[in-house]
Amino acid sequence: MSLAFLRLARTAVRLPALALLAASQLPAQSGTPAAMTPLAKHDPRVEKITEAMHASKSPTWVALSPDGAIVAWTLRRTEGSQIHLTDVADPKKDVILRVGSREDCASSAPVWSPDGSALAFTSTCTPKSEKGEQEQIFLWTKRSGATKQLTHLTGNIDSLAWSPNGKSIGFLFVEDATRSAGALAAMKPWSGVIGEDGVEIQRGYGININDGRGNFLTPKDLHVYEFDWAPNSQEIAFVAATPPGENNWWVAKLYTRTLGSLLLCPSPTSDCNYNGSPTGIPRVILDPTTVSGPLHGLQIAVPRFSPDGSQIAFIGGIMSDQGSTGGDIYTVPTKGGVPTDVTPNREASPAWFSWVSSDTLGVAEIAKGKSHLFAYDIPSQKESSQYNVTLPETIRAGGLEMRISLSADSQSLAFIRSSFDTPPEVFAGPLSSMKQITHLNDGIKPVWGKSASVEWENEGFHVQGWLLYPANYDPSKKYPLIVEVHGGPSAAIGSSWGAGGALFSAMNYFVFSPNPRGSYGQGERFTQANVKDFGYGDLRDVLKGMDKLEATLPIDTNREGLTGWSYGGFMTMFGVTQTTRFKAAVAGAGISDWKSYYGENSIDQWMLPFFGKTVYDDPAVYAKSSAIEYINKVKTPTLVIVGDRDGECPAPQSFEFWHALRAEGVKTQLVVYPNEGHHFVDPAHVRDRDERMVNWFATEMP
Repeated sequence: MSLAFLRLARTAVRLPALALLAASQLPAQSGTPAAMTPLAKHDPRVEKITEAMHASKSPTWVALSPDGAIVAWTLRRTEGSQIHLTDVADPKKDVILRVGSREDCASSAPVWSPDGSALAFTSTCTPKSEKGEQEQIFLWTKRSGATKQLTHLTGNIDSLAWSPNGKSIGFLFVEDATRSAGALAAMKPWSGVIGEDGVEIQRGYGININDGRGNFLTPKDLHVYEFDWAPNSQEIAFVAATPPGENNWWVAKLYTRTLGSLLLCPSPTSDCNYNGSPTGIPRVILDPTTVSGPLHGLQIAVPRFSPDGSQIAFIGGIMSDQGSTGGDIYTVPTKGGVPTDVTPNREASPAWFSWVSSDTLGVAEIAKGKSHLFAYDIPSQKESSQYNVTLPETIRAGGLEMRISLSADSQSLAFIRSSFDTPPEVFAGPLSSMKQITHLNDGIKPVWGKSASVEWENEGFHVQGWLLYPANYDPSKKYPLIVEVHGGPSAAIGSSWGAGGALFSAMNYFVFSPNPRGSYGQGERFTQANVKDFGYGDLRDVLKGMDKLEATLPIDTNREGLTGWSYGGFMTMFGVTQTTRFKAAVAGAGISDWKSYYGENSIDQWMLPFFGKTVYDDPAVYAKSSAIEYINKVKTPTLVIVGDRDGECPAPQSFEFWHALRAEGVKTQLVVYPNEGHHFVDPAHVRDRDERMVNWFATEMP
């Protein structure tokens, strides 16, 4: 249901209109948190700890120049973000890339040209005469040091990529966008003809760097999620589906399209002719809904042309959210054909890769909650012994999950490293001798406790998770435990600064963040192990992990709590119907009834790979995992939290669970946050949510 989030539902005969009816029964919503019911008790420690947690500076994007000499990286500031250009050999040589004289703007997503002579990036640092916070594409030229604005568009710009010949920049573009493209952002208020009015389509777009002229590279009837340039710069590969885009990523196909002279068109309103015929009609290279073999019915991501253009590699697997990538790496001929799994039977989950040569891939994968980077020889299906390292930290470079930035010869790389113990910093250089480039957070220490990776066996599976100790841990004392289940379910919790329930650890709880079956990190068999079994095997994995912790640590078993967001919210709702082991629970953006959820959410296509059939064809498999079916077994006091415009896990699901608990006489409270989607963005709402969660556990598990 989301990158650490997820989606879930109830009755086969119900129609989507009931979602509107249920929403109308929710408590009155106002635009400010001040109008919400005030907290019964404030804990000043929460604000102090939260401030300490956010004291670190956060680099957000990294791009290594083709020669590996300069790292362009983005630093988020209170008033926006700025791009630094840092010398890898001498990191003290650091220059801030200035765009005009404005300070109240943000620049981000730097991407080097193939020859390293220029840097493209997005920025809101446009003249005051242009539209407020509209991002545009800018170009910085290394030789002159000058910056110029390339685009004057209105809409959402994302995923910049230079053509290999350096003459064009492609990107994803939603013209006249009113919201971010994707299911995590707040959905539009219901209005008009649903599914027909106001549908926003993300398309490929390209511009000529000399004059900024541009045109759409993909047709208006396809929503594009990712794309890649062919080595000849005359063709693109892209993953796309028919609109609406937030719903159909799970059934997206792999396409190619010949561009010809499309970038030289005089106007973006028409497809130009090239060689006397319409510019290349998109060609379906792979359709996972019809292909046979292990890829059938699964999802695809990260399309990449081979160096000679003869093949396209991609990641295929069962994935619950766009952007939360994991699976096996496949190749398919560019002209179409049978896909080949080139990383079969791995006990890990490749999340990102790049072609190093015609036979070699550079891969970043999730391996038992850690980050594994290595070179992979396709013919022999073996890892390189020279370029092979496992890091306990989480790594990222902006954009796709686990993306790293490579030099042209793939001998140097750059990314951001972050763990429970160390704040985020930029690193660069050869894999065997990477150098810390930034020292943004020297002296900053975690306010939460130490961390440890935990592994255990259950029902033939090897399972892993993370444990945070209480901040002021004393082994002679007993401490309460909070179990925090990640979203997805196709995702994984890793060691990352401030993640994994750090707030609760700082409040002197043990915090257990498991990666049960259904998670990434141990291969496709493990990730697919909860198909048609939501809430059962994965819950048993969680409980078994708790058994191991209780046997070795001073945990007060009378003070154990359960929480999670998205799929973790579902696991919380379902978990309290299956066991009375937890004395308190907080369910964030959860799913209480898979049957009704099917007709309420904006992303029902994600459910078929996990449930096998639609709710109308097999309502029993949906009912089996619905908390509402077992609601009379709940004894655990449960706080329920959701955003009123959540399209992934709609508010009626939380309303239904809260209503049922109240009817059953179980202590509960429902908090609905106005104008929030699946991912909360208002800092006031985030603070309010965190304090309510802390207060709930403190009150119910004193």
